[in-house]
Amino acid sequence: MYRTSEAEGRAKMVDRLANSEANSKRISAVEGCFGAAGQPLAIPGRVLIGEGVLTKLCRKKPKARQFFLFNDILVYGNIVLQKKKYNKQHIIPLESVTIDTVPDEGDLRNGWLIKTPTKSFAVYAATASEKSEWMNHIGECVRELLRKSGKAPAGEHAAVWVPDSEAAVCMRCQKVKFTPVSRRHHCRKCGFVVCGPCSDKKYLLPSQSSKPVRVCHFCYGQLLDGGRDTAAATRPVDFGRVSDDEDDDDDDSSD
Repeated sequence: MYRTSEAEGRAKMVDRLANSEANSKRISAVEGCFGAAGQPLAIPGRVLIGEGVLTKLCRKKPKARQFFLFNDILVYGNIVLQKKKYNKQHIIPLESVTIDTVPDEGDLRNGWLIKTPTKSFAVYAATASEKSEWMNHIGECVRELLRKSGKAPAGEHAAVWVPDSEAAVCMRCQKVKFTPVSRRHHCRKCGFVVCGPCSDKKYLLPSQSSKPVRVCHFCYGQLLDGGRDTAAATRPVDFGRVSDDEDDDDDDSSD
């Protein structure tokens, strides 16, 4: 991850770089890597804090993604040609972000969760020091944004999705085995991998979509009752293996 001088502190560094030519060139270079399909990134006061490749736990398998940390947003995309071309740009406002560490498990090490009301997922760095650096930088940016705005930290976040490989059978009914015919689906409320019959309901979750989204029967009942969500507590979820699939090339995010 690229680092600027930390000795003078985050706030002073951002103020110093905000209108600098070097910062403008770096942001312009990032925009160029995403091409015409990417959103413009240069706005007054925005500073590129760092960048690097992280492994993102997607629905099918872990995949390398290029991440860019700015003082107010986190941007990532698929790597087409390293340091030259990226696509499927995602922009996450840092004000809505909370982060939590993920315990090491097998080959998946040095990870943490990036959680927002809209989507949540796990990422992994190459080393423990790189993980610490990323988490510290993200945390400092979020705290500074909240301090300036006077807002409270995000109280809710979207469920992190259990990867397909972690569920051979429906995580709700525990009966239906997944096959090419009996497909896996994800509840948008709890993130469980569920069968079609156990997730044939839809419910409007405004933070995630303007349209009703797929939820499992358990969560649907909880939402209708208006009670406290206990779906995630009914079965332990290993947060070392959670994901989302909105940016998977070969996945249909409607499932």
